[in-house]
Amino acid sequence: MRQYDYREKWKKLLTPEIVSYIAQIHEFRGEQKLFVEAKTDALTQLWEIAKIQSTEASNKIEGIYTSDERLRALVNEKTRPQTRNEKEIAGYRDVLNTIHDSHDHIPVKPSIILQLHRDMYKFEGYDYGGKYKIADNVIEEENEHGEKRVRFKPVPAWETAEAMERLCEAFDIAMATQQIDPIILIPMFVLDFLCIHPFKDGNGRMSRLLTLLLLYRAGYIVGKYISIEKLISDTKELYYDSLQRSSYGWYEEENDYEPFTKYMLGIVAAAYRDFSSRVAILSRDGISKPDRIREIIKSTIGTITKTEIMRKCPDISQVTVQRALAELVEKGEVLKLGGGRYTKYTWNNES
Repeated sequence: MRQYDYREKWKKLLTPEIVSYIAQIHEFRGEQKLFVEAKTDALTQLWEIAKIQSTEASNKIEGIYTSDERLRALVNEKTRPQTRNEKEIAGYRDVLNTIHDSHDHIPVKPSIILQLHRDMYKFEGYDYGGKYKIADNVIEEENEHGEKRVRFKPVPAWETAEAMERLCEAFDIAMATQQIDPIILIPMFVLDFLCIHPFKDGNGRMSRLLTLLLLYRAGYIVGKYISIEKLISDTKELYYDSLQRSSYGWYEEENDYEPFTKYMLGIVAAAYRDFSSRVAILSRDGISKPDRIREIIKSTIGTITKTEIMRKCPDISQVTVQRALAELVEKGEVLKLGGGRYTKYTWNNES
């Protein structure tokens, strides 16, 4: 059976690129802490938006959908789930809320992971929620012709419980040394969790919930205000590619954690950058939605698309963004480049 011991393996990850990510994240975290303490009320809107985006994105990665209207109603607990997809969305919502509200009191232990998995399936009629798999599973990929092939064979069912015990124990031991930055250790733990693949279903969603929980517990709370799940969903191909590259040779304990760790640190750094840009606008009291759009374009070096603007302002409707862009172009403050789906906008420095 594989040995889960991070006390030496993490040292191989101190590449210049990863060290640079760590430095960026630490700097962003310091800025965020100061802002959160000073502008708690102003962040409520970001928190509400992030909850909706996280619930939608993490389920969307697994092909679980509902309408935008139903999604918002489910996340805000204004309706009951009706379909199988909505039941899974509601379960994810509840576990996400638990992590947001009680992360300081949720240690990463096998019994806790089982409870979180159980709660994720509490609206379902299935009996596998909160239980490890009882049959071996495989991770498959499908090509453009619909042909499937086995990409990875996880730990067999009979080894799963012991593997999870060893995994959580190894994480605790590594954290107790106080020599390893948790921001490196978290992706290593998550990769091993996904290679064990302990459940019949829901492993991907559980891995993202555990990522958020571990980041919270280590003091990286950006996931409360910026959806890390959405950033992963937006770069899904890179996510799966890095996961695959880091799982090669896993059984032989020769796998390279660097691709997945570098990817996840890039996601966290991107979340902090988004947070910084959004709070810079939020901190300006009374600024209107069109003015927010104006400031985003003005502060952007180079060009920006309508989609990118909407990603920075998810609370502003597409109609409002289009209207604001048209008015800014008409006034000559913003230049419109290209057309159709390739349209981009840039600030007119001569205006």
